[in-house]
Amino acid sequence: MKKFLKMSLMLMLSAMLVLSAGCAKKASNEEGSNRLEKIISRGYIEVVTEPYFAPNEFIDPTKSGSEQYVGSDIEFAKYIADKLGVELKIVPLEFGAVLSSITEGKYDLAISALAYTPARAEAMILSKGYYFAENAPGYGLLIRAEDADKIKNSDDLADKTVVAQSGSLQELFVNEQIPKYKEFKRVSATTDGILMVQENKADSCVVSIPMAQLYIDANEGSGLAIVEGFEFTVDKELGGTRIGIPSGEDELAEKINELIDEVVSSGQYEQWYEEYTEYAKKLGL
Repeated sequence: MKKFLKMSLMLMLSAMLVLSAGCAKKASNEEGSNRLEKIISRGYIEVVTEPYFAPNEFIDPTKSGSEQYVGSDIEFAKYIADKLGVELKIVPLEFGAVLSSITEGKYDLAISALAYTPARAEAMILSKGYYFAENAPGYGLLIRAEDADKIKNSDDLADKTVVAQSGSLQELFVNEQIPKYKEFKRVSATTDGILMVQENKADSCVVSIPMAQLYIDANEGSGLAIVEGFEFTVDKELGGTRIGIPSGEDELAEKINELIDEVVSSGQYEQWYEEYTEYAKKLGL
């Protein structure tokens, strides 16, 4: 009987060691696989975005759940998921959290109208540009219409309060291209900055001109205007809206750049952008 128990115990221990070794091997394989393989293996991709930047990404209040997130970038995210054969999971966050979550590798992609900045390029992989707005206005100043005679360019902000989205390219413009200002306020969303100007809590907001114009057109009587004849300088070689990818994920970046080539060469992204510009106008955004 003792011999039988001893043999049983030895068999059990052997089985446990084999199982433990198998689990360790599986964990090791998972750790060693790249993010692209993991996305395909698990069957979904997590895309983080700040949904307050029409027409790229915004909320349709008539819808609910994941369907409420719409825009040209959301369509691109769907395209990527479809090409990878996986489900798309949209994760809405404030813009600063969008950037930090990719830097920390919490999510797979940031598709949120990202522009190139040196700091971002150091913290994450930035894809090729997929929207350049070559024939559209770039970045400028939103002011109250009544101040149009007082604020005609960035030199006129020395005694004014300026607002811009924290962590954005617009913040970089404030730091590098506005010679002097009275106060600089940072907000989590550009729409918050626009409202601050409207409510006399700031004198000017640094904005994407097309996005700000959408707001003005949709909100008749807002009393807001974009400074005419002024735009911030953008290095054309570093231009273009890009996708943020966690550092070290070269295989994923290569695939994303391949898909960018597809939607750019076919004109598909441009089509989405025009479609959702009209969509946003109808919603009154």
